[in-house]
Amino acid sequence: MAASDYVDDPNQRPPVIGAEEDGGAGARRRDFLNIAAVSFAGVGAVAVVVPFVNQMNPSADVLALASIEVDISKIEEGSGIKVAWRKQPVFVRRLTAKEVNEANAVPTSSLRDPETLAQRTKPGKENWLITMAVCTHLGCVPLGITPGENRGDFGGYFCPCHGSQYDTAGRIRKGPAPTNLHVPEYAFKSASIVQIG
Repeated sequence: MAASDYVDDPNQRPPVIGAEEDGGAGARRRDFLNIAAVSFAGVGAVAVVVPFVNQMNPSADVLALASIEVDISKIEEGSGIKVAWRKQPVFVRRLTAKEVNEANAVPTSSLRDPETLAQRTKPGKENWLITMAVCTHLGCVPLGITPGENRGDFGGYFCPCHGSQYDTAGRIRKGPAPTNLHVPEYAFKSASIVQIG
């Protein structure tokens, strides 16, 4: 075969030395560029998403109020105090023995939202009732935490907005409120300190 035959017939051309090595190096460079581009895009996406998600976290003032400690040593029987937790009012009430007995005497079958006093208090501390001070009807603050305020027909709390009445265990007994006053998470840290939240 003459040299001109190789030129006319492309299938008969002599192999170029190092062609396979060239193609392999080109593919490796291309793979590296693809991986680098995808990695760069991933880092950019993380840089955008992290601040976006972080801004949805609670602010420092909310985290600071995640739990509060309340000194209950000065609360007299039959009285209580109102404190703020997570920007919401909370009633801390020390029930008298009579109020505890009245609450325990009510059959749960007669209640709109059936709960016993024991379910709403801590074991051995039935005389301490801690509830959110927010009427479950439309969010008004009921009266009755201090002596002399209107406590309604059941000796507990009376909501002046629409007339909901709660008993000494903070259970709804009359009026438009659908459920009992909410009991937040709390724990007694000592005989005189309770932690809410």
